[in-house]
This record gives sequence, C-alpha cells and structure tokens, in this order.
Amino acid sequence: MAHHDMESARPEVDAALPAPAVDSPGAALGRAYALNWIAGVPALCFLVLVLMPPLNHDVAAVLDFAMRWLDGGRLYGDLIDINPPLIFILSLLPAAIAKYTPLEPHQALLLCLLAHAALLWRLSVALRQDRAEGPVEAALLAAAIPLLMVLPGSDFGQRETLMAISAIPYALLAARRIEGPPVPPRLAITAAVAAALAFALKPHFLAVPMLVEGFVLWRRGLGRALADPVPAVMGAVWGAYALSIPLLFPAYLREIVPIALEFYGEIHGAGPLSVLVTELMGAALPLLLLAAAIGLRGGSGSAAQALSLAAIGAFLSAWVQHKGWTYHVLPVTILSLAALAAAAARQADRWLPPRRARAAAPVLAVIGAFVIGAYAVRGGETPWRQIWFAQEQAGRLTEWLRREVRGGSILVLSPEILPVYPSVIYAKSRPTLRTMSTWLLQGAYRTCPAGQSPYRQPAEMGTVEASVFRTVAEDFARRPPRAVLVSRFAHMRGCPDRFDLLEYFSRDPLFARTFQLFRPVGEMDGYRLYVRRG
Repeated sequence: MAHHDMESARPEVDAALPAPAVDSPGAALGRAYALNWIAGVPALCFLVLVLMPPLNHDVAAVLDFAMRWLDGGRLYGDLIDINPPLIFILSLLPAAIAKYTPLEPHQALLLCLLAHAALLWRLSVALRQDRAEGPVEAALLAAAIPLLMVLPGSDFGQRETLMAISAIPYALLAARRIEGPPVPPRLAITAAVAAALAFALKPHFLAVPMLVEGFVLWRRGLGRALADPVPAVMGAVWGAYALSIPLLFPAYLREIVPIALEFYGEIHGAGPLSVLVTELMGAALPLLLLAAAIGLRGGSGSAAQALSLAAIGAFLSAWVQHKGWTYHVLPVTILSLAALAAAAARQADRWLPPRRARAAAPVLAVIGAFVIGAYAVRGGETPWRQIWFAQEQAGRLTEWLRREVRGGSILVLSPEILPVYPSVIYAKSRPTLRTMSTWLLQGAYRTCPAGQSPYRQPAEMGTVEASVFRTVAEDFARRPPRAVLVSRFAHMRGCPDRFDLLEYFSRDPLFARTFQLFRPVGEMDGYRLYVRRG
C-alpha cells in the first residue's frame, strides 16, 4: 500500500521540479562554433611564432646557397655541401622571389614555406571529405592537422619537418586507398607527388613510404595494389630525380658523396646506441611507443595505423643519422601526436553514444589541440628562441653585422652554422666561403698531428684539406670581401683548444698578404670581426 502511494505521488513531485535546461539548436550551434575557434588558437600561436625571427639556421644556410647558385655560383663546385640537390632546387623559388621582388630573402622563404603548409592542409581537408569519420574524429583532426603543420616552430622549413608534415596527407591518402571511398585521380596524384618530393629530400626518409606502402599492400592485396596509380607516381618522381643527379650534377656523386662518407658522419653525433638515450630522442621514444600501441590496433582506423607506421619510419630515419638533433627527432613527435589524435578520437566516437559524441566533440577538440600545443613547447627552442632572439647570440650578431658590414660580402671561418646563419641573411651580408662552415677541416683533424704545432704542413695534407687550404686563400685574394668573421672555437676533436682558424689559414702567404688589408673591429661571443680598410 505504501509502495503504491509513493508511485502515485512521484508524477506530482517530478512536476514540481524544474525541467533541465535544453539549449536551442541555435545556441548549441553557436557554442560549437565558438569552441571550434578556440581549438584553433594553438595553431594560430604557432603560426605567429613561425613568422617571428629567427629563421632556422640550416634553412637559412640552404637559402643562401640557393641565392648564390642563382647568381652564377656552381653547385658542388663553388658551393660545397653534402645535401643532395633537391633541397637547393626547391629553394631556387624563394631565392628568385627575393631577387626579383621587393621581398627580403627570409620573407620570400617564409611565404613559400607557408604556402606549402597551406597546400598540405588543403590536401588533408580534401582527403577527409566523404570519409567515414565520427564527430569527435572530425573535430579533433580539423583542429590538430593545421596545428601540426606549424608545430615545428624553430625548425620550420627543415628537411625533416617538410617530410613530417607531408606525411600527414600521405597517410590520409593511404587510409582512403584502404577504406574508400575512391580518391579523385587529380587529388591522389597531387598528394602522391607532394609526398614523393618530401621523401626524396634525404635517402633516410624512404623508410616512411616503405612502411606505409607495405601496410597498404597488406590491407588491399596484391591485385588491387598493382592497379593503384599512387606507388607508380611516387616511383616515377623518385626515378626521374635519381636519373637527374648523374646527368645534371655529376660532381655530387663523383666528389661530394666520397667526402661525406669519409668525413661527415664522424664529426658530430652521439652514435647509433647513445642517441637512443639522449634527452630529445629519449623523450620522443615513449611517445612513439604509446602511439604505436594505440594507433596500430585494428579499431583505431587506417589513418591512425598509417600515421603510426609513418612515425616509426621517422624514428628509423632519425636513428640512422644518430645525431639526436631537434629537427631529426621532431618528425617522430609530429607523426606520433597525429597518430594518437586520430586513434583517440576514433575510440571516443566508439565509446560515446552518437548524441553525446556530437555534443562533446568541440570540447574534446579544444582539449586535444591545447595538449598537443603544450607538449610541443620545448626547452631552449619554441617559443623561447623567438621571444629572446634580440638578446641571444644570433640576434646580437645580426645587429653587429648590420652596423659594421652594411650588406657587404663576408668570409666566415667558423665550424658552426648557428649563429652565423640566419644572422648573415638578416644582415644582408653575402658569405664567400665555399662551404656553410669549416666542417671539412673538422673531418680532416679527427686526430691531431704529432709535434708542437696542431697544423699539418701543406706537404702533409690530404687531398681534401689541401683543397680547402688552397681555395680559401685563392678566393680571399681574388675578391677580398668587405669583412672577415672568425670563430675562436674551431671544434677540432683531435686538437681541442689548440686550433686557431685564422692562424691556420694565415700560414698561406697569399691569405696572409690579403688579410693585411683588414683591421680588427672587435669580438663578440667568441667571434672576431675584421673589416677591410678604406
């Protein structure tokens, strides 16, 4: 009886309680729209950082070589570097823009890099159209992909980061090839060519498409894979590039590759085993393992699986180089974060009821974007390098060169690319050394000569060292530059604290006579500056 009374009274009690608030469709749509904009804030912040100085030092050095090549220098003759020619070919575009328009070189380069990132983003958007995505996956990928395109920050434009961001639409293309719907041929070819060019920048990068294409082959079967034009297009790009090197750049294979094999690998780096426990690689490895554990699961979807395999390929590329530098490791981070975002979003769509998933999607996209952005803030790099540029070594050197060199040519004798680059680019100075640094001498002096002097006599020099010793003096005398910048720290592993670059080259009478035309200006952070008299 009491139970019956309680049941009959419940409707009256419920009627007395206030009804839960329900947003109108317009209010819910407005809130979702606002949250989508908030989810884009991290991408906007990183975009601002990309536009701020400094330009990455290696990127600036490549741009300088491209400008010198465009002005008549011979690549792999007057300009010596171990990089294959593709990055210099691509850099001719910003070099030409800077030469024939009012834009400064670094502005032209940033314009091209941002246009490239925008193209990859638009490719990603197009490849996601008509794809079976849940609301959380759609919202999170819409926020994460543009963020990942500018996430490199201080390393924006590095070859590794160009490869990493190009791998994102390539992984989405792989997912469409597996899951469907069919990709429009023009879109597939554009994405394939963009990816093939990025993977061709360094031989190590080919680990990424090898893993991803193997995954596509396994999922689709041999018959469907053979009818797929994407591998053929990418193979054609690589084949044409490989054939162009001996035809158009024979000196690269004849002279540069032997020098690189003999000298470059031993100059820097922790080694293949030690690199695994360096600070940067040690931090990226747990992220990669987490991405692989979650992203390679069957329920994570083909996009997450392809991105996870791309992250593993990026790790293999970094490991082979055994340096552990920031830009070597960054692709592992970018692609692991992309894989985790795709896998976690797919899992959220599976766990949540459809209505709750639609309501939660904008909030989860905001959380995911801010977590990715916060994870990417690195000690000593982005955003601190941009914030403190004017007070750091590169910023101070830029102002010094602007004041003393005034856009003239400059001979730089330094084992370091940073801070020389990007300072010479910002100061509009024109380097004259045939290499980006004195790395060839570092390779030649892995052991120090016996005796009191740390320098070999010309008769004792090997072919490479003798060529450097002679050509530096000859170039210096033929066209004396406006200034000479010399580092006190030669970083010769075999002769620590004994090797003075200025003293080394001054042993050549031609160099010594030419150097008498210069007067000392001062010293800053271990760099001595001399300016030509008159």
